[in-house]
Amino acid sequence: MIIFEIARNNLLASRRRTLFLGTALFGVTLLFVLLLSLTAGVTDNLIRGATAVSSGHVNIAGYYKSSPTDSQALVTNVDTLKAEARQALPDAVVVIDRLRGWGKIIADRGSVQTGINGIAFDDEADLFSMLTLAPAKDYRENPANPEETRGNFADLQKPNTILLFAGQAKLLKAEVGDSVTLRTETLKGATNTADVTVVAIARDLGLLSGFASFVPKQAVIDLYQFKPGVSGVVQIYLKDIKRSTAAMNELRAHLAKKGYAQLEHDAQPFFIKLLQTVPGEDWTGAKLDVTTWEDEGAFLVQIINGLKAVSLALVMLLAFVIVVGISNTMTIAVRERTREIGTLRAIGMNRSSILMLFLLEAAILGIVASGAGGLAGAGIAAAINAAAIRVDVDAMRIVLLSDTLHLVPRVVDVVIAVAVLTFVSAAAAFFPALRAARITPVTAMQSAE
Repeated sequence: MIIFEIARNNLLASRRRTLFLGTALFGVTLLFVLLLSLTAGVTDNLIRGATAVSSGHVNIAGYYKSSPTDSQALVTNVDTLKAEARQALPDAVVVIDRLRGWGKIIADRGSVQTGINGIAFDDEADLFSMLTLAPAKDYRENPANPEETRGNFADLQKPNTILLFAGQAKLLKAEVGDSVTLRTETLKGATNTADVTVVAIARDLGLLSGFASFVPKQAVIDLYQFKPGVSGVVQIYLKDIKRSTAAMNELRAHLAKKGYAQLEHDAQPFFIKLLQTVPGEDWTGAKLDVTTWEDEGAFLVQIINGLKAVSLALVMLLAFVIVVGISNTMTIAVRERTREIGTLRAIGMNRSSILMLFLLEAAILGIVASGAGGLAGAGIAAAINAAAIRVDVDAMRIVLLSDTLHLVPRVVDVVIAVAVLTFVSAAAAFFPALRAARITPVTAMQSAE
């Protein structure tokens, strides 16, 4: 307790030095928390986008090959596969199937290549709970009412309808109520088209939503001339998304016991396999492919890993600056306080207590300054997230996986930042503190003279 009081008084007595180092620690911790919040936000965008637009927590996809060089993304006997999924995974909350297609959407003033997802509206409550109608400013130039929203997701129950995302509508220059044409190529090489009406335009959900549109299942069945019982993928949503990998392995083992032919696990999105991997494999017939949401978003996970690497490098650089600053400042402080150290040693304070004194000063400074910086960083991150700041630069949207700045401040990130910076502060003070502990009373008195 006495050592703590001395350490606190020393920090208060050296206000200028304490303020300088404290400000530096405050700023580094604030930036650290902001970077962690940004990374958490991008990760959250990936999970929300992937599991809403293109993937379940676990997926049973399939590929059919009529010849060794072609491939089609489909599964047969889909109702049986759903039953198998529920039997293998009792913790499955929702099990649905979607039809998958790829083609061109053609409007009067533009066209886009995109995925065409056939859905049953009544099965997609989770999807539509995440989607919101896009305001006119997201896809229309100079609208009279920028915040106006049009359309209704429920209209997707009607035949020959389509839901677009804002980025697609902007490229197509399409409005709710417009008629657009879907053009696809079947497995046999025939080109089919269908006219559909835009009934809703949703806000973008990051990069993935730029490659997805939604239509009633029958529209995809008609385009590709599928037979009954055929679908594109069975999507399984679990109580706990963290169990995705374990659930995938359990489901793979279950399907293998039931005699289903499966592809070897490959952590790649289905369209990479469809266009590159499967056509190069020498087999025909049908095989299932069980994946997780992380597999389907593998190319986006690389963006997150890159962001984490950049954040870590930046924080390490700043931490190095802090180490040098604290170490130099403490070395100077030891020289200035040689007489004080000698006096403390003369009245009975041992070397370990002197060492502890200087380490405690650094630790107190670290925990107070970094704690304030952590709380300030979390507050700023929460304010930025609440402001929903729009990002108009396409390159930034790709990195952030969203059209708005989304930061997720977490208690664990604040604790980690404070703990790391406090440790760095104490570690930086170790060698100067060790030097102080080695000062003898005789040396101190000679220095005073």
